[in-house]
Amino acid sequence: MRAQDNRLGILLMVATVACYTVQDGLTRHLAGEYNVLMVVMIRYWFFAAFVVMLAARRPGGLGAALRTVQPWVHVLRSLCHTSEICLIVAAFVLIGLINTHAVFAVCPLIVAALSGPMLGERVGWRRWTAIGVGFAGILVILRPGTDLFTPLALLPLAAATLFALYSLLTRRATQVESAFTAFVWSGLLGAGMMTLAGAWFWQPMTAADWGLTLANGAVAILSNWLLIRCYEVAEASAVQPFAYLQLVFVSIMGVAVFSETLSANTVVGAAIVTGAGVFTLIRSRRRAASRGGPAR
Repeated sequence: MRAQDNRLGILLMVATVACYTVQDGLTRHLAGEYNVLMVVMIRYWFFAAFVVMLAARRPGGLGAALRTVQPWVHVLRSLCHTSEICLIVAAFVLIGLINTHAVFAVCPLIVAALSGPMLGERVGWRRWTAIGVGFAGILVILRPGTDLFTPLALLPLAAATLFALYSLLTRRATQVESAFTAFVWSGLLGAGMMTLAGAWFWQPMTAADWGLTLANGAVAILSNWLLIRCYEVAEASAVQPFAYLQLVFVSIMGVAVFSETLSANTVVGAAIVTGAGVFTLIRSRRRAASRGGPAR
């Protein structure tokens, strides 16, 4: 078994979320100029090229990587993932990077809430309390009765729910086959689905935006590679809380690049959601540890 290096893993996670922030900024610009489905389609083309390249370097090549006993689970996973990305990219344009990510941060809490009915995991009262607190934080961000509390605010919440379903389906899929198989199916099925949807909305791009599109693809490949390396060298539970740094990075980009406003209620609400999410991750880690040793 490979030795775990959580310090290196944390550095890789920070680099990953920094790349994701750049990717989101580039996607936000492109989706503001062109159809969302087309932008997401091209992004998936790069993702598919990346997974094919990785699969070609492994024993058995792409055929071995695609071998599965649960193709319909992967189809459902890909439907959730492609839909989630389309919704969150639309939210970037319509309500901004900062508000989108502040609401989307509730995703780990949705995962915790759904892990009981979907995976049969026990969710104790402490985690249910954290879930309730996290959703209270969402209300602080959205401020019912104000201009932000509109149907558009449901976009990142719906995206978070879809990504939670994708994550739980992925967890179920990887109980019977390798995570790499699930990764390859996500890339290839997602590219196929988005091509069927996005090809109808093709728009000519300027040379400058083609350059940004290529840069977006390169950053997407780099971020996926960094994330894979992160989980190769470190425990997921040790590095996952650092994924919340993307809220900080996105806030800086939103204000500096897109002239978005960082309101006090967004900061407070995001802090509540993040705190609840980190608590849930810590409780999950302790439960996993207690199953392998004395209860704590």
